[in-house]
Amino acid sequence: MPATPAVPNGKRPTLADVASRAGVSTALVSIVMRGAKGAGQATRERVLQAAREIGYRPDARARLLRSHRSHLLGVQFGLQHPFHSDLVEGIYAAAEPAGYQIALSAVAAGRGEQRAVETLLDDRCEALILLGPQAPAARLAELAGQLPVVSVARRLRPSVPGLEVVRTADDEGAGQAVDHLVALGHRDIAHIDGGRAPGAADRRRGYRTAMNRHGLGELIRILPGGLTEEEGAEAARTLSATRPRPTAVLAFNDRCATGVLDLFLRSGVAVPGDISVVGFDDSHLARLAHIDLTTVGQDIARLAGLAVGRAVARLEGAEIPAGEQVITPRLVVRGTSAPPPLKADPGRARPVCSTATTPTTPRNTGSAPRRTRPPD
Repeated sequence: MPATPAVPNGKRPTLADVASRAGVSTALVSIVMRGAKGAGQATRERVLQAAREIGYRPDARARLLRSHRSHLLGVQFGLQHPFHSDLVEGIYAAAEPAGYQIALSAVAAGRGEQRAVETLLDDRCEALILLGPQAPAARLAELAGQLPVVSVARRLRPSVPGLEVVRTADDEGAGQAVDHLVALGHRDIAHIDGGRAPGAADRRRGYRTAMNRHGLGELIRILPGGLTEEEGAEAARTLSATRPRPTAVLAFNDRCATGVLDLFLRSGVAVPGDISVVGFDDSHLARLAHIDLTTVGQDIARLAGLAVGRAVARLEGAEIPAGEQVITPRLVVRGTSAPPPLKADPGRARPVCSTATTPTTPRNTGSAPRRTRPPD
């Protein structure tokens, strides 16, 4: 039966509490906790046992601050973005083996980027990793002049001196999505835009370029959208009322695509029977069985690893490659894309052949139910 903790009022145990419990001096406890020489094996074990009994844990951050290093990487992320959550998980996995801890600061509806960054600076973070920052380039340059800063998932033109950039080739990813849909037989493919969000301009350009490459420039259709389910649903509402309705849609991201799926389900539009839907990011949201979303996957582990690696390299004075680090995305085919319906828009013939490349990512053949039109 464990001993009763010796610390009153629920306060955090201290070295003095451990010393009292073990019957030794505070200086000897400090020696044991630092792993330094000067304590016999029996004494060391008695001190460690006392620490376990009262729940004492060394304050690693305080110890680092005393050494004038925090070994703390500050991460700014969007609270409502599933893709950012996945990136944070990857950053933790990359930072801990490198000997660094993570401090998180969220951007939310009532909390802007400036406040999020100020909190990280107040915590004495040694470097910043900013996920999808929307701050002006001048502000990013100001930060990069103070400490190492890595921007993830945003292209910056012109480049900001001192700022590290790690991003996905968003234009290439949008092109992969269009190629996939054209290979299935689609011609009338719409794109729900991401507005001014990081990556939106590149995805918009990639969509246009791919449509023109397939000779479908006259069918280019870009709808206002955004990052959220609500914005995706609003764009889908417009598509539902459009005639002729496109047979496929590329959404800005997975959240937006989820809003599209929800609106179509409520409106009796079958996916993929009546219209195919493709997202972007391959966040954990897309992988849920009841969503089963075809999407453009960003290499989360690679992005996170490069972001941490560049921040640590700057802190440790190591050499790093100059310029952006741009990662190639990959198409992930699941259950929301299929050939267009034969009955769709009789005046538009399905192409006999296409210059599109058949996707190499295997289709998910899991047990998720196929979406069908609800009975009348």
